Amino acid sequence: MSTDKPEKAHRKIHINEVDACREYRFPSNYVSTTKYNLLTFLPKSLYEQFRRIANLYFTVVAALSCFEALSPVHWSSTIPPLVLVIGISITKEAYEDYKRYIADTEMNSSTVLVWRDGQYTDAQWQDIKVGENIKVMCGQFFPADILMLKSSDSEGICYVETMNLDGETNLKIKKALDHTSSWSDKDVSAVKGSIECEVPNNLIYNYTGNLYPGRESNKYPRSSFAHEPKSDINDDIAPIPLGPVQLLLRGASLRNTEFIIGCVIYSGHDTKVMMNATDPPSKRSAIEKGIDSIILCMFFLLFLMCIIGAAACAQWTQSRGPDMWYLIPEEPDTLEFAPDDAPLLALANIVTAFILYGYLIPISLYVSIEMVKVAQMVFINMDHKMYYAETDTPALARTSNLNEELGQVDCVLSDKTGTLTCNVMEFFKCSIAGVTYGTGCTEVERANARRAGKDLPPDPIPPHKTKGFNFHDDKLMDGNWRKEGHPDIIAHFFRLLAICHTIIPEGLPDSEDGVSYQAESPDELAFVMAAKQFGFYLTKRTATSVFVQEKNADGSTTETEYEILNILDFNSTRKRMSVIFRSPSGAITLYCKGADTVIYERLRTTGNLFKEVTYKHLEEYSLTGLRTLCLAATEIDPQEYAEWQVKWEEAKASLEDREGKVAAVSELIEKNMVLLGSTAIEDKLQNGVPECIELLGNAGIRLWVLTGDKQETAINIGFACSLLRNEMVQYIVNVDTPEVQAAEALGDKQAVESVTERCISQQLIDSLEDIHKNEAQGILVDNALIIDGRALSFALKDGICQHFLALGLRCGAVICCRVSPLQKAQVTNLVKESGNTTLAIGDGANDVGMIQMAHIGVGISGLEGRQAVMASDFAIAQFRFLERLLMDHGRWCYKRIGRMVAYFFYKNILFGLTLFWYNMFAFFSGQTIYNEYFMTTYNVFFVSLPILVVGIFDQDISPEFARRYPRIYQQGPQNVYFNFKVKMAWMLNGVYQSCIIASFVMGCLYLFSDRKSGKTVDLWSAGTAMYTCVVCAVNLNLALAINFWTIIHHLVIWGSILLWFLFLVVFGYFPHSWSTYVYKLFIEVVSTSPTYWLLVIVTIAVCLLPDLCFRVLQRQFFPEDHHIIQEIQAAHETAHTQIGSYRSGQEVEMGKAGKTGPIGTNPRTNTEALLPGGVPGSSPTSTTASTHARRAS
Repeated sequence: MSTDKPEKAHRKIHINEVDACREYRFPSNYVSTTKYNLLTFLPKSLYEQFRRIANLYFTVVAALSCFEALSPVHWSSTIPPLVLVIGISITKEAYEDYKRYIADTEMNSSTVLVWRDGQYTDAQWQDIKVGENIKVMCGQFFPADILMLKSSDSEGICYVETMNLDGETNLKIKKALDHTSSWSDKDVSAVKGSIECEVPNNLIYNYTGNLYPGRESNKYPRSSFAHEPKSDINDDIAPIPLGPVQLLLRGASLRNTEFIIGCVIYSGHDTKVMMNATDPPSKRSAIEKGIDSIILCMFFLLFLMCIIGAAACAQWTQSRGPDMWYLIPEEPDTLEFAPDDAPLLALANIVTAFILYGYLIPISLYVSIEMVKVAQMVFINMDHKMYYAETDTPALARTSNLNEELGQVDCVLSDKTGTLTCNVMEFFKCSIAGVTYGTGCTEVERANARRAGKDLPPDPIPPHKTKGFNFHDDKLMDGNWRKEGHPDIIAHFFRLLAICHTIIPEGLPDSEDGVSYQAESPDELAFVMAAKQFGFYLTKRTATSVFVQEKNADGSTTETEYEILNILDFNSTRKRMSVIFRSPSGAITLYCKGADTVIYERLRTTGNLFKEVTYKHLEEYSLTGLRTLCLAATEIDPQEYAEWQVKWEEAKASLEDREGKVAAVSELIEKNMVLLGSTAIEDKLQNGVPECIELLGNAGIRLWVLTGDKQETAINIGFACSLLRNEMVQYIVNVDTPEVQAAEALGDKQAVESVTERCISQQLIDSLEDIHKNEAQGILVDNALIIDGRALSFALKDGICQHFLALGLRCGAVICCRVSPLQKAQVTNLVKESGNTTLAIGDGANDVGMIQMAHIGVGISGLEGRQAVMASDFAIAQFRFLERLLMDHGRWCYKRIGRMVAYFFYKNILFGLTLFWYNMFAFFSGQTIYNEYFMTTYNVFFVSLPILVVGIFDQDISPEFARRYPRIYQQGPQNVYFNFKVKMAWMLNGVYQSCIIASFVMGCLYLFSDRKSGKTVDLWSAGTAMYTCVVCAVNLNLALAINFWTIIHHLVIWGSILLWFLFLVVFGYFPHSWSTYVYKLFIEVVSTSPTYWLLVIVTIAVCLLPDLCFRVLQRQFFPEDHHIIQEIQAAHETAHTQIGSYRSGQEVEMGKAGKTGPIGTNPRTNTEALLPGGVPGSSPTSTTASTHARRAS
């Protein structure tokens, strides 16, 4: 951050006077992006680790285990696992931060030319000071935020690549100050003066400042600024306004320009790129949040066990202890046995139990989940089915935190342009002087025809078709427009297309390659290409003029220079762009293009003969899915322009709210315009979009499209992409009501606001009541909501937003038209706060807000740069890949992680409770039945690998059958795999199996003996038998739950069991100081006992039998959706026949997994169509379907 004094709203910079700048204490240009340094690494990294309550708990346990009088285990069995888990995490943090440090060092040590002592010398980036002039060569990155003074280009233009800032690969055009661009390099480098500009901020596309030339400099033509306001810095010198076009940002690079010279204005952490270097919003999946609640429950269970054990131990010791003379220790002050001090003994026992039962909390859970998620992320990145060869773009998972959240999406909120469409604009039709031109059919028209049962023939390829131009009409081509009724208006229309833009032409018209265009938007490129085809060829642009080759009636061309006086830029608020220019005749003209709503408000009241007919054409174009703009013009009186120019320069020089003041001044000149006509551009749908949307809808996922298009255009695009269907009931909410129109006619803005708000609220309530009425009458139809931007601004207000949300959630499709970027984020947040899991997908900078607001953000690597990708959690190249991302990766990841977490707690409950049951047998003395190293290696070697493999590879059904029965996806949003019942089932299974193992082992081994001496087994033999039962039961129970077997599954499950026996053998030969009581125990004692082997087999069988029976009965009589589909898939694979022979009957009967849902229901709006699986009696028809499948197999 800047060290400027807080009370100052601006900063002052002295050019080439570093000493004068020192008093402001600007930060150095040294930049550090590391999270830690040598002093803060250890405390900060440890703090990050101990924010997890589980790590904090295990640290306490490890510390207590150092007190031998209290701890039942040696410290060597608690501290090493803790150090290992935390050490891995800290090492990972250190490695990642070290990589950032290396990158920072490399960047800070880079060199650039700096003007010092009358010449340019090399200096490191970190040594650059604010106020110094520097020279950046082609291909170099800008080391700081620089005010551009001169370029090697004669017009003062340079090209900048901003990929490191906003991800865009297309070049941006920057322009030096007109007053310094023609100077020599030496004069510019040695210039003196001062700059007053805004304090550092994170607004990359905004910059406000003024340059005040030094008194000693006579280079500036000050007379031309005589009308400008004076400044308190140099009272007699007019300021030169500075804007974003002169600002070169740190991190961007110079391209296609030999060099630039500029003054450093922001350095180091004051630069805009560093001001934007904030952490992305923290997002956590629902399962990860659920883990926290489970851990808290486990802590409650742990403390309950400690209290029960302590109370029982104290009571038993107090009542029967005095009679147990053989238990009295040699040291009378010991806490192990104190019959005379029960409260103290209970307190000591609580600490002992706290350590002993700590295995209830899985210490390796977080590390294991992170490993699995990283592997899942790699699979997403390597999926060739989401690779787009045309742009060589694979899918990219930018975070692994939300993999499983992809399988629980309720609502997808999507941008349209560039997301559903290609963002490749083609000039298709136009309306000029009340006449519509252009032939051919759009994709929307063809989709409408297909719905009506017609098939339109393909359009012939236009003879003049080229990039951005797909227009055909002989009445306008080849100069025939001169024969039309209003050739003068048509000429203005074409001239506007060639002049009103910010495109930079490159090359010569007579060269082999001709003129190419650097455009910031595909719309502008389409307009310029259209103008060229109509005979208005943009060939050159300078700082003050554009040159257009205009074709004459005889076929010759004349190059005409139009002096550009002002450019009134487009933004999302103005929704228009204007250019004021002087023609060779001296006339001053304003050309304006923009949305019909803003253009029509600024037309003159008389003389617009084509206003009504053009509006009809706009509606016709919208109905065919075309993007429309209106074009208008007006001549300006020179005296009026001179007066307006003064206000314009004052607004441009203002340092306070410059953007607002410029917009207000622009309003003064953009008025009394004459409508020339309108353009209609086609943006084709991406391949596979209709099929993808239909599949997502059939999967029960709602789709909301948030677009800037007109209502009619958005509706027809909705039909073309299968978002809307003919049988849908459409609820259209807008402000075009008689009440609102009457209020507007009165001119009372406050009354208009009140009436509009009331009308919008009533429309939403009426629509909801209509849906409820249909449902009450048993009329089950699909609904769609269409709302425009103005109505949406009221619908998002408190008191109305609840109605809007309720209506939207009852609809299978929602289209919001004419929405702003802020409204996109607001709508996303509204749906998110309703409890629905949201996924936002977009491709442009205007989608960043909603992408960051949603639970999951997906960026499209499109033609509008990579801002959306850089702000997203996942990135894909085409919308159709969303199907694969959700239906396969998301669904699998959800089921894998859900099962993995439940299994982790199951296996730890099972292990921890065996210790508790044995301590109950031992009067809660704190004695452990397992060897300390058995306890340490339990979670590391013998039960960890199988669940990791399941978390990475497990599948329930194939992608093909997930497409046939897309409603299977609803298991995620309904949380079938991680709901309360599932978690309780796993945990109760752990409790049951721990009871069986403890009772069988303790009962059998202490009551029976197969030894020649007749003695029963000792404590450690019993512990070995119990541990064997635990390891086998845990691994085999997982085997019962697996849906998808591979060689890897077999290796890790059977291998983990074999590893335990191998460990017993090897560890038994360790020195006695290590192996202690288990020295050669397995080889010489346990393995030779038939009772041991019989006990293990019987105990494991009894443990697994209930689970096995439940799974068999459930699959036979109460199958879940995936059970039925698995059997259909098995029948298909084994019989090698098409499933279609009985599939039609399946889909009617099988309401749960069927693609269409139960008869009379709609999969998009009725999420209850997929009943929760595994509940007795939930779907009797499923049994029939299951039986059919088995017969087929």
